Amino acid sequence: MGILDSLRGNSVARLDNRELKSEQMRLQNHIELARKEIQKIEKQKKDLFKQGVGADLIKKKMLAQQLKHCDMQAQLQMKQFMTMHKQYMFISNLVVVKQYEKELKQSPIWAKITNIEPSKFENALINVNLQGKSFEDVLNNLNGVFEMSLSDADLEQSTDDTEKQLLDAWSGVETGAINVEDAQKLVSMDKQLESKDTEKEGS
Repeated sequence: MGILDSLRGNSVARLDNRELKSEQMRLQNHIELARKEIQKIEKQKKDLFKQGVGADLIKKKMLAQQLKHCDMQAQLQMKQFMTMHKQYMFISNLVVVKQYEKELKQSPIWAKITNIEPSKFENALINVNLQGKSFEDVLNNLNGVFEMSLSDADLEQSTDDTEKQLLDAWSGVETGAINVEDAQKLVSMDKQLESKDTEKEGS
């Protein structure tokens, strides 16, 4: 990523604000494309799931394999989505840092910004949302994230667990324990997309 590479070789003060905003827009467009692709796969999963309701076990096994394939595709897309979302948060927050650069330089936080390792700075800005906030709130948020111990979690799911979840969901629909729509939500990634959309909009 060009902006990240330039940050590793230059100080925040020398980053070009127009380039940051251009990168922000580029990432936003790619995130939207990834979101639409995930939603397309989720629709395929829902259609396949409906076909399994009332089907015999062999048909369900075949559909489960197709659903697992769709699920792997969705997880791959989701990992790409998450990576781009982190980059988007980093760039968007950099734009805010540049916006308040003059004020931040008058604060002790500027020494942390300019002396912290680039990778740690990147992690700090990924885990906070500075968009639309006042200078005081930006300052408090930056102080908070620099003191945090940051860690990432990977999206992982066992294919065996996936099949069991699908079979349990089908069984639940067939016995009347749950309806089709609720069962589909159990095997959907839509909630992860919704949470990221909310995060991107800011609090």
